[in-house]
Amino acid sequence: METVILILTLLFIAFMALGVYAGVKAVRAAKRGVDRTITQARRSVEDTALRAKSYSQPGVPGELAQLRLSLRTSMRATQDALNAGAAEDASLSESLALFQRLSAHGRELDEDLKRMEREPDRSTVASLLPDLKERTQRITHSAESLRWAVRDRARQFADDDLAALNAQIDVEAGALRHWTTEEPRTQGETAGQSWSGPADEGPQPLAPADPRLSTGYPWQKNSKPETTT
Repeated sequence: METVILILTLLFIAFMALGVYAGVKAVRAAKRGVDRTITQARRSVEDTALRAKSYSQPGVPGELAQLRLSLRTSMRATQDALNAGAAEDASLSESLALFQRLSAHGRELDEDLKRMEREPDRSTVASLLPDLKERTQRITHSAESLRWAVRDRARQFADDDLAALNAQIDVEAGALRHWTTEEPRTQGETAGQSWSGPADEGPQPLAPADPRLSTGYPWQKNSKPETTT
């Protein structure tokens, strides 16, 4: 009896610990989701404000806002392209490492541009503007080079795969259209071979569908269920 009670107690403690662990993970996951949402909202607000400044404020303030907006847009697009490509192409790890180093320079430049926005001495800011423009162009150019290289690589892989698939389909289409027609048999030959079963001629039956290919595609229409009366 004492053994049974001990086992039940241990099971209860284990279930309690598992519940606490699952609860902590759920809370952390929810917190990460909220943090991501807040970060995305903050970025959206900042981008909107920069876009408004670049159009509404002439002179140095508008140019600074345009530089920040150009920098942020280019870096974010490159980061998205690299992350999407790295999920399917492990060889992009070096590109990701290079982008991290480039991102450090981008953050420094963004901080400098923000400080220039708050600088009351506009003449000094105007004198520094050419250097800030050059730094922005160098960073965005490097980001664009990485981004387009990743896209070109993905497109080349897709073209190669499509070419190989087209060749395989051509071979399969030829095989599906190929069947042999036997020479007409005499009545004696037909009678003598009637025990051997049907001749192997005509198109072969199709193989069962692969269940892994049952995922829907945008161009597929949902089949309507049959109605019974």
